[in-house]
Amino acid sequence: MSRTGMTSEKGGKPMSDMLLDARTAPAKPAPRPAIFSADGTPLKQALMRATRRARWRAFAFVAPLGLFILLTFAFPIGQMLWLSVYNPTFAESMPRTTAFFGSNAALGVPDEAAFEALALDVKDAQASRELGQVGTRINYSVPGANSLFKKTARGVAKIEAAPYKDQLIAIDAQWGTPAMWDSMRRASSSLTGDFYLAAVDLTRDETGSIVHMPAEQSIYVMLFIRTLWLSALIAAICLVLGFPVAYLLATLPMRTSNLLMVLVLLPFWTALLVRTTAWLVLLQGQGVLNNIMVALGIVSEDGRLEMIYNRTGTIIAMVHILLPFMILPLFSVMKTIKPHYMRAAISMGATPALAFRKVYIPQTIPGIGAGTLLVFILAIGYYITPALVGGASGQLISNTIAFHMLSSLNWSLAAALGAILLAGVMLLYWLYDRLVGIDNMKLG
Repeated sequence: MSRTGMTSEKGGKPMSDMLLDARTAPAKPAPRPAIFSADGTPLKQALMRATRRARWRAFAFVAPLGLFILLTFAFPIGQMLWLSVYNPTFAESMPRTTAFFGSNAALGVPDEAAFEALALDVKDAQASRELGQVGTRINYSVPGANSLFKKTARGVAKIEAAPYKDQLIAIDAQWGTPAMWDSMRRASSSLTGDFYLAAVDLTRDETGSIVHMPAEQSIYVMLFIRTLWLSALIAAICLVLGFPVAYLLATLPMRTSNLLMVLVLLPFWTALLVRTTAWLVLLQGQGVLNNIMVALGIVSEDGRLEMIYNRTGTIIAMVHILLPFMILPLFSVMKTIKPHYMRAAISMGATPALAFRKVYIPQTIPGIGAGTLLVFILAIGYYITPALVGGASGQLISNTIAFHMLSSLNWSLAAALGAILLAGVMLLYWLYDRLVGIDNMKLG
């Protein structure tokens, strides 16, 4: 047999074809030599170790800031949200009455067993000095309940045996009303949504249905509306006043611009309380502004303007305080706008006013949005300025929250009001992100 006719033993393939395949087949790659670091560790392992070490180092740098934010921001907000739905005062101080409500679901005035539990709980709460807290808790929904519990405590001390129901009603007829018992039934639950209802001027009737509060008690919705309206008005005024100032800062020569920037930042070097008090001196009836207007003949001596302890004083003082927070975001955006954009628009036939409106202003939208959002949110939560210069018509929802925290001690209602305010701020952030984009926010 010829050499070309030889075949392999296994597949019967000609030997010449097998030799051709062997010559044309790609050569197997040679194994890569192992690479080691200077200390003899494999390079891959050394890189992984270095990356892990870098991550831990970055975490160590960020951890103090994260802990600070957690303790001063996240934890207080979480506690506020929890307090808005959790109030165990009645359940802890009146255990027998709470147990009765847990085993009897009927509304209205209960039977003798409930009155006996109430009388015994009042005695124990009076002895432990917790009765005042109980009365305050019920007073949130039933005005006068605090004095009712104190009066009942004096009468219960003389009760020695049943029937408790008739004797308690004899002490005060209010114990025979369904409203009092339904209020205590709701207060017996540590978890409740009634504070959110009260925060929007709603309550529950004798059947448990949600109804509007009487007109003379409906104040919180009005305060929310006033707060939002005044905050929007202050943001708009700051935008109108701050836009030209920011434009001058961005376009004037550096030396003049730096001098104006010092004047813009100058209010930050003075305490907020001092600035607010200064407006008291300027705006009062016998103050500087009224004296100047009387001297110039603008107003008469008897026609001095009332610019303090009202809404006007709140707007003037807050615009002065918040104006820099509008100017700085606008300036940071305007500084990046190239001047040849305007020149190009004018060279194409546009008037300066048209070029400013069509070319310049659209590029300032991120600064306008950031400044407006910042001023609006700061105005919503301001407390000192409205408290000092606002009077009754210039008070905002923040002043009411402070009142419930410091004076009425209704922390749950204050927390509910704060939670609603927080939800409104988060909604504003969401709207800004949808319309402008958080990524485009420039604050300085």
